[in-house]
Amino acid sequence: MANSEKKPEFWNVPASEMLQRLQTTDEGLKSSESTERLEKYGANILKPKNRFNAIKILLSQFKSPITIILLFAAGLSSFLGDVTDTVIIVTIILISSMLGFWQEKGAADAFEKLLSTVRVKTTVLRDGKEKEIPIEEVVSGDIIILNAGDMIPADSLILESKELFVNESTLTGETYPVEKSTGVLKAETAIAQRTNSLWMGTSVSSGSGKALVVSTGKGTEFGKISETLKQNIPETEFEKGVSRFGNFLVRVTVIMVTAIFVINIYLQRPLLDSFLFSLALAVGLTPQLLPAIIAVNLSHGAREMAQNKVIVKRLASIENLGSMDLLCTDKTGTITEGELKLHSFQDLKGDQSEKILLYATLNAYYQKGFENPIDRAILTEKKADVSQYENLDEAPYDFIRRRLSILVSKNGSSVMITKGAFPNVLEVCSVAETEPGKVVEISEVKGQIEQKFEEFSQKGLRTLGLAYKDMGQQKTIKKEQETGMTFLGFLAFYDPPKPDIAKTIDSMEKLGISLKIITGDNKFVAASISQEVGLESSRILTGSEIARMDKETLIKKVNDTDVFAEIEPDQKEHIIIAFKNCEKVVGYLGDGINDASALHAADVGISVDSAADVAKEAADIVLMEKSLNALVEGIKGGRKTFANTLKYVFMATSANFGNMFSMAGASLFLPFLPLLPTQVLLINLLTDFPEMTIATDSVDKELVENPRRWNVDFVRRFMIVFGITSSVFDYMTFGILLFIFPGMVEQFRTGWFIESVISASMIVLVIRSRRPFFKSKPGKYLLAATLFIGIVTLCFPLTPFAAPFGFKPLPISIILLIGVIIGIYILTAEIVKRFFYKKVKL
Repeated sequence: MANSEKKPEFWNVPASEMLQRLQTTDEGLKSSESTERLEKYGANILKPKNRFNAIKILLSQFKSPITIILLFAAGLSSFLGDVTDTVIIVTIILISSMLGFWQEKGAADAFEKLLSTVRVKTTVLRDGKEKEIPIEEVVSGDIIILNAGDMIPADSLILESKELFVNESTLTGETYPVEKSTGVLKAETAIAQRTNSLWMGTSVSSGSGKALVVSTGKGTEFGKISETLKQNIPETEFEKGVSRFGNFLVRVTVIMVTAIFVINIYLQRPLLDSFLFSLALAVGLTPQLLPAIIAVNLSHGAREMAQNKVIVKRLASIENLGSMDLLCTDKTGTITEGELKLHSFQDLKGDQSEKILLYATLNAYYQKGFENPIDRAILTEKKADVSQYENLDEAPYDFIRRRLSILVSKNGSSVMITKGAFPNVLEVCSVAETEPGKVVEISEVKGQIEQKFEEFSQKGLRTLGLAYKDMGQQKTIKKEQETGMTFLGFLAFYDPPKPDIAKTIDSMEKLGISLKIITGDNKFVAASISQEVGLESSRILTGSEIARMDKETLIKKVNDTDVFAEIEPDQKEHIIIAFKNCEKVVGYLGDGINDASALHAADVGISVDSAADVAKEAADIVLMEKSLNALVEGIKGGRKTFANTLKYVFMATSANFGNMFSMAGASLFLPFLPLLPTQVLLINLLTDFPEMTIATDSVDKELVENPRRWNVDFVRRFMIVFGITSSVFDYMTFGILLFIFPGMVEQFRTGWFIESVISASMIVLVIRSRRPFFKSKPGKYLLAATLFIGIVTLCFPLTPFAAPFGFKPLPISIILLIGVIIGIYILTAEIVKRFFYKKVKL
């Protein structure tokens, strides 16, 4: 029964015996039993929740090689008797690490809280009744109830099945759904042929069933390979950019720090001081807070997006959402209201037919596959009495035949009623009912039927076909019996466009996002809806046309197409990949069973809370309401997050980099180190403090208007231009301080400390915006933190802590002079910024 217990070849064991082994019945577990098993064997998840998550985040703050070397250096310093430096170095490292821990832990907790709002659930039998529970609460011995669109929560043995087809592509790579049924198989049967078994991580394509949970969590087949699969999760474009940026800075840091250390030794400076100074420069050059800043920015962005009913499942996808320049979506519920209404139920003459309404109601009422808008429309709008009919059997809907049949009986006589996509229903009909009691060969009226279908479609009506077949006294049906049927008539539905959809589409275009519709509806309906919402309806590509294209042709065609109609499920993925090959950042909005592969293929998979489990599980972003307006707000949130993350990068590569570069250069010609290692570390800590508030900073409107991508070349140019600008004023400060304090090392270092910290803090207010700094209002926390650090820096030489750090108070006149230098630096940086953005585009 235990997850840890080996459950060999359960597909080789009769169901009755497996129920006994797991100490359960076909009525399921009692609630008390399930609770006991959950506590004993753990949650049904591949990666156990780490109870020491906080400790892990804390320890991660110290995993940087530079931090480890600094701790080693502090130990060496202590060994050599320099206790003061040891205490200062360790204290600064601890404060910096605790700041990072506090931010990352808060971000992680907030994200987990948001993620819990979109948990995927499954239906089980508990205490003999059906109950919906989160997938992670499923235990061995549970009886699960499955319908189309459900995720398989655990490895299971089938107890009952009805036309049950399961998509196992995530596990076996097999594209087509596999039919599942009860039975006992040989122990050596390969996993792809185990037709009596279900596997965690797969999903129900069609049909229904009941199964016994055998293995959960890491004990499942999926669990055994989960580590490998996690390693193969592709990086987002932003993550790749961060990685490239980090590698670039590491190379620069290693070259510079090594050179400075070697030169200082050559100049016969103290070995330990030279070593610590080089390490301190490395700390200043390395944006060690970048992981924490990114985590905080993403978490803050996720919280803001949640307020607009957009839940982020994968934090890194926020950046891709901001970079997205193309959105592919179905029309139902996004372009249209999403609530189908039954428009008409007409026979071949064009008259409303009560028989058609009755048969449609029977089909909608008795089908048990999955709830859908079409059946709701039939049952809600028009009432028909089905009480005299007995439900016997069903051939569930699937996405290959695109039909649904039910078998009902009245007075001992059975009839099979089939509804579905018009072409798919028409193809199984041999005769048509032109009026009650009169049928003719389908060939005689096929042209008339197709013309009427086209008339419905051109009016923007979604039209299904309805057919029936007398089955005598038969009690069961199979999908293979859907032949020789009688075409009865049409079911026409309408789903009007949302009142504000044209305005929403216009808003998306202003954000630089193109909208493409991908729908299974026929081209006439798609064209009608497109015209109503202002899209170019003449640029339509159909599924049959795509089927005749090779990959290269499709790539050439997609950019010139606005509407993709009559699309098969697998073609959605092909379209998404074609757009990606055109160097688009593609979002896909889908909520159906057949959308999972397209959601996986897109740069940003977007679903809705009411979606099929398999779609919601595949998505990166989940909308709590199916609305493009909510998505537009989410996109803006993604762009704000991206902009604020880049601000930290700009800060780390401008003033900070310039200051460290200046000190490195100054150390070569000064007869002493321009700053002590502990002073460099203190500067780094103080300048990091305002940057921790960057996630809350306001973002200029123009930074949200267009999609932006990570550009390491741009960052490199930014670093060079603004780093050099910073260094010019650093060397100006060096010259003035040397002139004023000749031979007075402590005063020189104090003046340089004040200039370095305040200039690095103030420059944030310049480089955070492309606008003049006085025309872009910073966030209140950023402004407050910047002013606070400025005051602390000015006051620090006057405190008792100054002496251990090697600082001395300066005359007010010198402080005012430093203030003038900083003021000129800020104005110069503002002028440089204006010219920089005219010549260089991000």
